[in-house]
Amino acid sequence: MLNTKKINTGRRFQGFASQYAIYIVLVLLVIGITIYNPSFLSVNSLRDILIQSSTRAIIALGVAFILITAGTDLSAGRIVGLTAVISASMLQSSDYAARFFPNLPHLQVWLPIVLAIIVGLLCGLVNGLVVSKLNVPPFIATLGTMVAVYGLNSLYFDMEPNNSQPIGGLRKDFTAIGTGYIGEGQYSVPYIVLIAIFVAFIVWVIFTKTKLGKYMYAIGGNIQAAKVSGINVAKYLIYIYAIAGALYGLAGVLEASRTGGATNNYGNMYELDAIAACVVGGVSTTGGIGTVPGVMVGVLIFTIINYGLTFIGISPYWQLIIKGLIIVAAVAFDMRKYAAKK
Repeated sequence: MLNTKKINTGRRFQGFASQYAIYIVLVLLVIGITIYNPSFLSVNSLRDILIQSSTRAIIALGVAFILITAGTDLSAGRIVGLTAVISASMLQSSDYAARFFPNLPHLQVWLPIVLAIIVGLLCGLVNGLVVSKLNVPPFIATLGTMVAVYGLNSLYFDMEPNNSQPIGGLRKDFTAIGTGYIGEGQYSVPYIVLIAIFVAFIVWVIFTKTKLGKYMYAIGGNIQAAKVSGINVAKYLIYIYAIAGALYGLAGVLEASRTGGATNNYGNMYELDAIAACVVGGVSTTGGIGTVPGVMVGVLIFTIINYGLTFIGISPYWQLIIKGLIIVAAVAFDMRKYAAKK
């Protein structure tokens, strides 16, 4: 009887640890860094972590759409860079000496932002068409888009009279989006954090309350069964890649606004951080599994690793090693669960 109770208790503990592993890791990270340096657990540190997480979270949410369909997207970072450059190039102060477009009239701030998001959407649309209509594997399709988008961005960035100079002198009404706050003092809330929370809510609604979300999980779970059940897989894959591209476009705009400038190298390797955050957050590499809260916690974990380990003076090279180990462990854990289900 005692042995049976011990076995049942052990199984319940394993089930709890498996289900909430990502949250346990997050809590342990915060506790460990705070013990080493108690000032880490302050309002200013929390605000900095949330600000740094905001654009990365939006990128990761876009990547999550693709991963849940059992695909991958290597073009996310370069789309972020392209849209950052496009929005920044059109929203410079009129008195800035090195304007990208010297004769461009004053534009309403929303116009370049919408244009950049549409450009991101079109890049995602290309990915979706190549994957769904030409049957090119997502890895290869998005790899090709990654290279092409970087080339396009570099050509745009090198146009006269800019000649590949970093874009600066951005208008205050634009930079306020990425650096402004609601309220005053220690407990003010950054606009960019509220935008990320709003985007996460919209994505959660899509994932859990819409036909698109339902079909997305079905495609990732078993694409052949989805086709047999009457789902127009090609159409919904195009929708999914396009939405992901629009999210990358929004992230590019926010990144330019937050940093006050842009270059053609913005977004480099962001897709790998986003994929890693998704995997650590419970999005399965085999498709069909993933939640918005999990993705957000995965992003927070990697931001805490970057910010917290820098905060306590750990070498950036050790940070890379730690991140790599976490990624491998998360994927191994995911594959073990997948094998157990089979």
